[in-house]
Amino acid sequence: MKSALMLAIAVSLATLLGPARAVEPQVPVLWDSKERLPKPDLSTLPRLRFLTTTDFPPFNFIDKSGRLSGFHIDLARAICAELGIAEKCQIQALPWAELGDALNKGEGEALIAGIPATAETRETYAFSRPYLQLPARFIMSKAQAVTEPMVDKLSGKRVGVLAGSAHERVLRDYFGDVKVVTYSRADWLNQDLKDGKLDAVFGDGMRLSFWLAGTDAAGCCRFAGGPYIAPEYLGTGLAVATKADNAALAAAFDYALHEISAKGTFAELYLRYFPVSFY
Repeated sequence: MKSALMLAIAVSLATLLGPARAVEPQVPVLWDSKERLPKPDLSTLPRLRFLTTTDFPPFNFIDKSGRLSGFHIDLARAICAELGIAEKCQIQALPWAELGDALNKGEGEALIAGIPATAETRETYAFSRPYLQLPARFIMSKAQAVTEPMVDKLSGKRVGVLAGSAHERVLRDYFGDVKVVTYSRADWLNQDLKDGKLDAVFGDGMRLSFWLAGTDAAGCCRFAGGPYIAPEYLGTGLAVATKADNAALAAAFDYALHEISAKGTFAELYLRYFPVSFY
């Protein structure tokens, strides 16, 4: 069971990164460039309004000039441009709790706000394919950082992780020879790594990338091994959601996202908002 999952993780990783794995910084590639998706005709669509929030930086937030900004905002505009309907494209921010009702009432056509695509949410929404997955990563001090196979090289080492998280479950289930040290707060966890009280930290790669790039880390540490893609623990990633009966619009998003990836637009947006890549 253990080796089977690690193999699945490795296969997923190879699919995501493709032949450019050794080039830094890494950009996730979730689309097969050889795949050909039908171009949708949205000429009769009167409007495409994306609904999002303002409290999920760097995905969606209010910038210093008071404008709605972020990765999701730029991605929504890129989708509209690729579909040839930029003049019909609108983006509106609402509180998270109001998103679902607003979509159902016809106040928007799509949600681009990190709605998780689960068996439960698929009863309510139709989703595009994922445009971004959030891998688990190890970070270590630069002086001690090691490479794969991490399972062997971290055996017996003290590895910190947030208590009760999906990352703790992955760590215990598939890196069983490490000494798991749990924390209730990420700042305590990361500080103990910086102070040399831990050999490694395991957690959400995106959040760890922000810490590595910030002043608190002071250049102490770096990613080691991975990234690890484990959908059964960490979810299938971020996708655009629309009404459950609007599969055609979800398919249109698939076409646009595929083209955005193939043309390098997605890579440009990713590196703009995630300069320390979590892949």
